[in-house]
Amino acid sequence: MTRPIQPVPDRNAEASLNLLLKAQAGDAEALEALLSRYLPRLRHWASGRLPRGVGTTLDTADLVQDAVISALRHVHALEIRTEGALQVYLRRSVNDRIVDLSRRAARGPSPVECPAGAAAGETSPLEAAVGAQALESYENALATLREEERQAIVLRVELGLDYSEIAAQLGKPSAAVARATVTHAIARLAGEMRRPG
Repeated sequence: MTRPIQPVPDRNAEASLNLLLKAQAGDAEALEALLSRYLPRLRHWASGRLPRGVGTTLDTADLVQDAVISALRHVHALEIRTEGALQVYLRRSVNDRIVDLSRRAARGPSPVECPAGAAAGETSPLEAAVGAQALESYENALATLREEERQAIVLRVELGLDYSEIAAQLGKPSAAVARATVTHAIARLAGEMRRPG
C-alpha cells in the first residue's frame, strides 16, 4: 500500500515569517536578511516593467530597492501571516512605484539624448552676459589700436581671411609680413583687454 504524499513544509516561508517578526522587533540583521531574500525575486519580477524612457534615468534594481526599503519602513505595522502575503505586499509596493514613474513619464517630456559635441541651439542668459562683456571689452580694446592693427584683426579674426588675402588688403609685400602684422596686432589687443577699466 502506498502512502499519500505529504506536502513538505516550506522552511523558507517559516524563516521569512520569523525574519519579519524579528525585523518588526527591531532586528537589523533580520531586516537585511529579508532584503537579501526578496530583492532578487522582485528585481526579476520588475525587469522589463519600467516604462520607456525611465530606464535611462533609473535602474530596475534601484527602483526595487527603493520601493522595498520604503515598504519595510512600515514593517512594525504589518500584519502578515504568510510568506505569500509578504511577497504580495512587497510586489505591490514595487508595482506602485512603477505606476508612479509611468504617470510621471506620461506627464513630462520624453528624454532626448544629446550627442557629444552638439552645439547649443540658444545662448543661455549667463553666456549672453559673459559674451556681451567680452564683446564690449574686445571692441573697447580694438578701438585703442592703430587703424592698420584694427584692420588686420578684423580681416583675420572676424572675416577669416588667409594671410595672402590680408597682405593684399593691407598692401603688405607677402603673407609672412601680413602674419607678423596680425600677430603683433593680436598681442596688442590682448594687452589692452587685460587692462583694468
